Amino acid sequence: MSASRVLVVDDEVSIRRTLREILEYEDLVVEEATDGEEALSKLRKSTFDVVLLDIKMPKQDGLQVLATCVETWPELPVIMISGHADIKTAVEATQSGAFHFIEKPPDLQHLLVTVRSALERGKLVIENRRLRQALKQQQGSVLVPMLGDSRAMHAVKGLIERVGPTEARVLITGEPGTGKELAARWIHTQSLRREGPMVAVNCAAIPSELIESELFGHEKGSFTGANRQRIGKFEQAHSGTLFLDEIGDMSMPAQAKVLRVLQENRLTRVGGERTINVDVRVVAATNKDLRVAIDEGKFREDLYHRLSVILLNMPPIRERTGDVSMLIEHFASRLSKRNGLPPKIFTSEAINKLSSLPWRGNVREVSNVVERLMILSETDTVTLSDVEHLVVPASSEEGQIHAMAKHYGKLADFRDHTERLFLQQKLEENNWNVSQTATKIGIQRSHLHTRIKHYNLERDA
Repeated sequence: MSASRVLVVDDEVSIRRTLREILEYEDLVVEEATDGEEALSKLRKSTFDVVLLDIKMPKQDGLQVLATCVETWPELPVIMISGHADIKTAVEATQSGAFHFIEKPPDLQHLLVTVRSALERGKLVIENRRLRQALKQQQGSVLVPMLGDSRAMHAVKGLIERVGPTEARVLITGEPGTGKELAARWIHTQSLRREGPMVAVNCAAIPSELIESELFGHEKGSFTGANRQRIGKFEQAHSGTLFLDEIGDMSMPAQAKVLRVLQENRLTRVGGERTINVDVRVVAATNKDLRVAIDEGKFREDLYHRLSVILLNMPPIRERTGDVSMLIEHFASRLSKRNGLPPKIFTSEAINKLSSLPWRGNVREVSNVVERLMILSETDTVTLSDVEHLVVPASSEEGQIHAMAKHYGKLADFRDHTERLFLQQKLEENNWNVSQTATKIGIQRSHLHTRIKHYNLERDA
């Protein structure tokens, strides 16, 4: 993680020197400015995590600079530096948006505590903004469209429009990568519960011994490691929709408890005694044939009938090849905007060739292939030749590796590209559970967080 950057603004050389020595001893990166105009110039050219700003300076004083900072960089913490005679002005500055103020000459401990608090506040503001954006996407403010003009997709959209406004439970079936979670989100968006939460649980990504705690919550001290109370997914989804993905992988004991909740609309947390009422619409999904699982004794028949009031099957790509061109156009546009890639046009020959492929990974595979072509094709047009060299050989893993190796001249670039694809795939397999993913691929969670940030990996809406 890079060191935090501090801009010290003061016209007194001795004050700047003192502040620099203190802050650099704390492993902070320090830049200096001698007046307000120089400070604003540096703020416009570089990014800082906190500003230490003197009040009385030539050209532009601290209050003028503060006003510009509050308007232009509202998330940037500004600490005012004031002489004893300026205390009243410094207090007024905090009311105008300054984070805090310190007196000259600065007290070491007070300065460090104030700077650390400002840095922490700045991090919290950024994190809260990120969480709000993620929540908006989760609630459907930014929702990927259900793409396709084929007869199969028109049937899916029509069924969602009909069943969405009802309270009926829906069981979504289909092969991996066909868009089962997207269908669930559209059902929620079409429902009367759309203002409530949409909570998703990947039952396959949670160890069987933890699934009950994940779904129903637990009380503090209910088992080893339960250091605090946890609210389960059913409670989190109260007045909204709970999406149980890969329901076919849920353990039999957990199935029994889910059935009880669906029957009684109430639950008890693990280790608790109090009964909690819940009002949740359940939408489930699976890529397995649950009727076969019932015959094998791996899935409860009574739960199946509770979940499958409405059956919705997501068609594989091979049953709607006419939609491939639309999917290509969508993913190419999205990847161009999200990853900063130059826009590229797919020739009709390239699209025809892509439409003829088997697409065993369905929509997810289409997205990955389009991204590969956008990155590795050498011109602003994706041609039939590009598809034949970069996609068709990829039916064998060795062919795909040879195609990428031919494109990259340096080992570091090749390694970065393959690592990015690997991490994206594993995160998706584990429903973006970072701890679970880190454990399965054999690295520390903190290291995985670092790689996610390094590659700007994001979960699809």
